[in-house]
Amino acid sequence: MTICAFDITPDAVLIASVETPPEAGYRWVHFDLSDADLTGFLDAHVPPIPAAALVAPETRPRADRYGDGLILNLRGVNMNEDGPADQMVAVRMWVTAQLVVTVRMRKVFALDEMRVEAEAGHAPGTPMRFVSALATRLMGRVQDTVFDLSGRVDAMEDSVQDDDQPLPTELAEERRMAIRLRRYLAPQRDALVALVGTDSPLMSQGTRDLLREQANLAKLNVEELEGLIARMTAVQDHHTAQAALLQGHNGYVLSIVAAVFLPLGFVTGLFGVNVAGMPGIETPWAFAALCAALVVMTVGAVWVLRRLKWI
Repeated sequence: MTICAFDITPDAVLIASVETPPEAGYRWVHFDLSDADLTGFLDAHVPPIPAAALVAPETRPRADRYGDGLILNLRGVNMNEDGPADQMVAVRMWVTAQLVVTVRMRKVFALDEMRVEAEAGHAPGTPMRFVSALATRLMGRVQDTVFDLSGRVDAMEDSVQDDDQPLPTELAEERRMAIRLRRYLAPQRDALVALVGTDSPLMSQGTRDLLREQANLAKLNVEELEGLIARMTAVQDHHTAQAALLQGHNGYVLSIVAAVFLPLGFVTGLFGVNVAGMPGIETPWAFAALCAALVVMTVGAVWVLRRLKWI
C-alpha cells in the first residue's frame, strides 16, 4: 500500500488509483521503502536504473538526468524521535513530466506537509515545482538547525571571555553534530547545483530560479557549518591553552617554593641528626641563632632567584 497517491491537475487534486494512468497533469506516488507493493509498482512504471536508485539501501544526494526524467536524492533534518537531527533522512525521487515517485526509509515531515496540502487541494502545478517546494522545505529546516547550532556556539564563545569558566561539556557533541551535518550537506549542495544546471526539458526558467536559491542556501549552510567547526576548534584550543598555562604557572610556583626551601631542608635535616658532637646542644641561644641563619638563607635564596630573573 502506498503512503499516498495523487493525480495533480490544474483544476483539482484527486486521490489516484495507481493502476490507471492520469488523464491530465501528473501523478505523485509516495512509498515507504519497506512497502511490499513498491517493487511491483517500480517494475510496471519506472525504468530499471531509476528503480534501482529508488530502492538502494544507502543513498547520497544526487541529481542525474536519465532520459526525459530525473533521478534525485535529497536529505532533510531528522525530526523523528528515533535519532538526532544530524542523522538526516533521505528522500529518493524519480521525476518525469507525468509521474513523481518518492520513497522514504524514515518519516520525512516535509513530505507529510505536502501530502496534507495536496489533500486540501493545494499542490505544486508541475513536477519540477513539486521538487522545488520539497527542496525549499528541506533546506528551510536545515537552515533552522544550523542557526540554532550557531546560537549555541555563540554562547560557548562568550564563555571564553571568562577564563574561570570550564570547558563547555557539550562542545565535543556540538562539534560532532556540525561535522556530520556538513558531511551530508556538502553533497546536497553539489546535487542542487547540478540540478540547476541540468538541461532536462522538465525544467522551466522560473523553477530553475527557485532551485538556484535553494542551491545558494545550501552553499551558505555549508560555509556556516565550516565556520562553526573552526570556531568550536578555536574555543577548544583556547581552553586547552588556558589549562596548559595554569598548569605551567602552578608548576612554576612549586618550583620556586622548592628552590627556596631546598637549602632550608638540608640545614634542618643536618641539625636534626641524633649523633654526638652536634654543636649548640648545650648552648641556650643556639636555636635562635639557627632560626636567624635560616631567615638569612631564605632572603639570600630569594635574592639569587631574582638576580637570575626566575622570579
